[in-house]
Amino acid sequence: MTQQTTREKLYSTANLLAVVTIFYNLVEGIVSIWMGAADETLALFGFGADSFIEVFSAIGVWHMISRVRANQGEMRDEFEQRALTITGASFYLLTAGLVLTSIINIFRQHRPETTLWGIVISSISISFMWLLIHYKTKVGKALNSPAILADANCSRACVYLSVVLFAASVGYEITGIGSLDSVGALLIAWLSWKEGREAFGKAKGLNCSCSCNCRQ
Repeated sequence: MTQQTTREKLYSTANLLAVVTIFYNLVEGIVSIWMGAADETLALFGFGADSFIEVFSAIGVWHMISRVRANQGEMRDEFEQRALTITGASFYLLTAGLVLTSIINIFRQHRPETTLWGIVISSISISFMWLLIHYKTKVGKALNSPAILADANCSRACVYLSVVLFAASVGYEITGIGSLDSVGALLIAWLSWKEGREAFGKAKGLNCSCSCNCRQ
């Protein structure tokens, strides 16, 4: 197998992983928002909204892989910069909405109907995202692509969100303390704000690794 053939197969795998990420986040977002609204759990609803925003980011990554595959370099083009700007603004709006609603819910001592779906969805998400991280990292290293490796590292943010949702959901089911759902939503808001700052940093041409250490 020639080196060119091997690279083409690796880029095909990277492209498939990007498409899978798009559709997974889309389905996860729909289910999470639906069940979050039905069970009146703000943490799950916010998690779902975050997943929808991740779809914009994933589309940008898919476009980037297609462009890099055509040997056009890893510098972001106008489409990717616009997608990142929209993503960043959406994360900031989500942060504001979650913070405001969480404060209201804590003041009103709101209690979700149940957080069982939060446990189920977050458990699936943690497992699936770790698989994506593993394969994206493997492909990124094989291609020596900083962009694909950065995308793999950014997927860790989704794992952190899932862990927060899982902890808040389990905590509520065990204790029945309604404010735990709002605390979980506040933590999701904080992570969303960090993701928004990351997206704006990337749109400005900073090399971000989703650890908030950005440099020119």
